[in-house]
Amino acid sequence: MNRREEIAESLREVEERVAAACRAAGRERSEVELLAVTKTFPASDAALLADLGLTAFAENREQEARGKVGEFDALRPAAGVRWHMVGQLQRNKARSVVRWADVVESVDSERLVAALGKATSNALAAGERSAPLEVLIQVGLDESPGRGGCPPEQVQSLAEVISRTSDLRLRGVMAVAPLGGDPVVSFDTLSAISERLRRDHPEAGDVSAGMSGDLESAVAHGSTRVRVGTALLGGRRLISP
Repeated sequence: MNRREEIAESLREVEERVAAACRAAGRERSEVELLAVTKTFPASDAALLADLGLTAFAENREQEARGKVGEFDALRPAAGVRWHMVGQLQRNKARSVVRWADVVESVDSERLVAALGKATSNALAAGERSAPLEVLIQVGLDESPGRGGCPPEQVQSLAEVISRTSDLRLRGVMAVAPLGGDPVVSFDTLSAISERLRRDHPEAGDVSAGMSGDLESAVAHGSTRVRVGTALLGGRRLISP
């Protein structure tokens, strides 16, 4: 089996899982976006996924993503895909990330909001991007500082800061289920936070939650975007820079 056939088979299996999860939750399949997490995999794998119909891809390290997006664009210049940044982002990487990312899902502090807002405005003025930056608030659902995330009680205030920042567009929330925890509890918590957020920010309806191991639970609790890497692409193929 060549790489294209391998990826096609994995995609078919993931699509079946997502469709089954939607049916079980009484939802339409169109309500849940499949985001392919291509971290540590080559641009050629992303190109194969694009050939198979995927249009949304995610990276978690800015340095790796920067080169990969350029390679992908050279391989598939007319693909029209969107790139998401889903990993923790340092403020000093804001200028670089806004040059390739359509969406940053890991916004968790006012200082990062300020850095991204400034970088996006400058990039628009310089012709380095053509649209505002869409952002999601990463909600911290555990006590591990190394995983990032805004404390749940600060989500509303951070949303207000984003909404006042030129050239940023708040689209919703993102979270990672805590290691060793019950994903049902985590996704239920995130769902409640999302519901509160939408009362004041109805445009912020995205809920990015669920990965290869827990996407069914996330879909059952309202996720609108599942981030899948391992189930699509297998074990790591590259060493991240």
